Amino acid sequence: MIQEIKYITRENILEKVEPFIGDSLIKVIVGQRRVGKSYILYQLIDIIKKLKKKVNIIYINKEDFQFDSVRNYSDLINYVESKYKNQHSNHLFIDEIQDIEQFEKALRHFQNTSKYDIYCTGSNAKLLSGELATYLSGRYIQIRVYSLSYKEFLSFHKLTDSEDNLYKYIQFGGMPHLINLKNRPEVYREYLNNIINTIVLHDIVARYNIRNINFLQNLLKFIADSVGSIVSAKRISDYLKSQKLSVQPRTVIDYLNFVENVFFIERVNRTEIQGRKIFEIGDKFYFEDIGLRHSLIPYKQNDINKVLENLVFHQLKILGYTVFVGKKGDKEIDFVADKDGKTTYIQVTYLIIDEATRKREFGNLLSIKDNYRKIVVSMDKIIADSSYQGIEHWEIRDFLLNFE
Repeated sequence: MIQEIKYITRENILEKVEPFIGDSLIKVIVGQRRVGKSYILYQLIDIIKKLKKKVNIIYINKEDFQFDSVRNYSDLINYVESKYKNQHSNHLFIDEIQDIEQFEKALRHFQNTSKYDIYCTGSNAKLLSGELATYLSGRYIQIRVYSLSYKEFLSFHKLTDSEDNLYKYIQFGGMPHLINLKNRPEVYREYLNNIINTIVLHDIVARYNIRNINFLQNLLKFIADSVGSIVSAKRISDYLKSQKLSVQPRTVIDYLNFVENVFFIERVNRTEIQGRKIFEIGDKFYFEDIGLRHSLIPYKQNDINKVLENLVFHQLKILGYTVFVGKKGDKEIDFVADKDGKTTYIQVTYLIIDEATRKREFGNLLSIKDNYRKIVVSMDKIIADSSYQGIEHWEIRDFLLNFE
């Protein structure tokens, strides 16, 4: 039984899971390590205790040494069955389930018995989607957890919206545990560096048997410096060769996939605006958490365009949008965001400093001849309506707080 734990409720995630409490579907909560998946489980446990009378909570946390003996699906079945209580509502919670060998066999067993309401978390997209799709096709739902949005960051840290607090969010990102640390930059950086080390050494190096750790570290720094730029395996390979690291494009592709699988970065495909053909070469990559990006390479003011793009992308994903990079002729649209059958086109820039900048940023959107919503996001102070020929202009803080 887990001890009572204090937490801050994340309503936007809970409202996605709550409708399935008690349902036979397995609830799979996924995301990068340390984004707060465990605390979502704690919140769900408390909700269940309030909803039902005779409740039996079976909780396994693979990051806790007391569960070290639960190593494979057979261990998992034996442990859970030993904790089952007759004439109770039995709810099973498994944290970081990918660390249990062939876990999918146990989940299928539990679901087939119809005795458990099942929830689990995981930090490896490929492992979870692949194994669950094979063994539990159509019998599970997956809910993605991201690091804190700007709005959540303000709430967690008990701050009000301001330029200074946006800058804090830009510097240190939205990892939830930061609220428990001393409010000092060096303490925050040490914690973020520890997260990177855990992800790199445990989730990537150990799981995928990586030998060339130096290459992996250089790859991560290259991606951090290339946020918002078109990236290809060949371009990365050529860059690394210039740094006296000879790596084939195939190896680059494999390593990028490994880093994506643990939710550290997210790939965004390019698509034609008309016809929506996906380009096979060249994608953009954005970080799950901007603070982790700045632990790889220190934040510099001239990186602001990259950072703003990453913030907008992160917010769109939190809101449930499917996101592409748009291309129309020789023009690029930063984001083509789809949701509920509707499309929104978004350009991101630092400041609209002159008419040439205005024509470039708004002009790219004006060239799209459809009736979907079109937005430019920048750091300009917008006092009154500054739309331009029907294109909306949003200040970044307003976008992060109020865009839906």
